[in-house]
Amino acid sequence: MKGGKSKADSRNPDSKLSVKKRKQKREKKAKDPNKPKRPPSAFFVFMEEFRKQFKEENPNNKLVAVVGKAAGDKWKSFTDEEKAPYVARAEKRKQDYERQMQAYNRRLEGGHGEEGSDKSKSEVNDDDEEGSGEEEEDDE
Repeated sequence: MKGGKSKADSRNPDSKLSVKKRKQKREKKAKDPNKPKRPPSAFFVFMEEFRKQFKEENPNNKLVAVVGKAAGDKWKSFTDEEKAPYVARAEKRKQDYERQMQAYNRRLEGGHGEEGSDKSKSEVNDDDEEGSGEEEEDDE
């Protein structure tokens, strides 16, 4: 063999190291539990209602895939007029979501303001210390 080490020998240690490095880089951000959930699409609004009907008609069915397939087939067969109420409900939920997100973002901005207010509290505490020094000067 001319090159000394085989390719397999040289790959094993490197591949293990590269996998570890990738795992370290892919840390997920912590999700904020207070953040509003995205609104469902018109199809998912339809699915909420369809699941109830399907369970009543097929009480022995435990497969989610069967429910999803039946709902998808029914949704595809709908005309635009039949989809309209679900689209309207989805649009209303979207508007509610946008209002909730605006309020959430204001709270976040206020949260940064709170950090700033912590700084101002320390400044206030500094002022209090200075104020207490002034009082001592007044007492003398």
